[in-house]
Amino acid sequence: MKNYIIQKGDTFSSLARQFKLKNEGILKTYHNLHCPAEDVMQEAVPGKTIVIPEDPQLMADETEPQNTSASSQEESPEDIASGEENSTEQPPQNEEQPSEKAESQSDKEEKKDKKEDGGSTPHEGKYFIVQKGTVQCNQGFKFPKFKVTSHQKHYWNDEEGNADYLAVTEDDLQLDPAAQPFGQCKLKPSSGGYLPCAYAPAGKWQKTYEKVKVMGKSCLTEISELMCSTGGKITILKHGQQSEAGKSHVAKANTQEQQVYNPVVDFDEFKEDTKGTDELYYS
Repeated sequence: MKNYIIQKGDTFSSLARQFKLKNEGILKTYHNLHCPAEDVMQEAVPGKTIVIPEDPQLMADETEPQNTSASSQEESPEDIASGEENSTEQPPQNEEQPSEKAESQSDKEEKKDKKEDGGSTPHEGKYFIVQKGTVQCNQGFKFPKFKVTSHQKHYWNDEEGNADYLAVTEDDLQLDPAAQPFGQCKLKPSSGGYLPCAYAPAGKWQKTYEKVKVMGKSCLTEISELMCSTGGKITILKHGQQSEAGKSHVAKANTQEQQVYNPVVDFDEFKEDTKGTDELYYS
């Protein structure tokens, strides 16, 4: 880490760009975690010293524009929770732009659309994450559950509305337990072992499934991940969707809905296989 004296006109956003960090949330969280108590800031204060991280994992990818994401470049998908359709206004085309360049961009968009329509994404075959799902940190020792705070409306794989099955979104950063969720931190060795975990999420969850949103927020799948300002990388340990169901539940289940929850299962075939049995099945 290094120190920098804030100048007039500096903001967390401008400083994050200046020091090539992923976003201003990482800078703010990192500073407030490592600075003296009297220097904790919510806004950049000229004359004060700010702590700047130098961890490569917190740096922006210089091959991509700062503060951009794939979702900002394509039409927003339908909000499955509210049923409202979101759309983004396309910027007017620059009339002075050469036609060859415009055609090249069109070709790129067409190829991108074809790829998405073909269903070839890293999320293919992965499960959505629910509140009782568990996470792991590569620098921790315990495995906390989620605490969904971004909404109380949509559930995965549970029509009864059990809180355990609330859909987890990119904004759900709280964990259960809230204090020292990963136990001790390997990045903080001490004479007696390791110091307690100081969980400090650096921004939102990444690698979310942007095609499926709840209240306008992208949902998590098994490949989603989150960085901690201390230096740890948090990933999904268990998606949490497993639930017990009898044959009557299977027979009444909506095939299309179950196919979304369990994309690798042919649910119509599964229904046929369960007829005439008294065993319990897991979804």
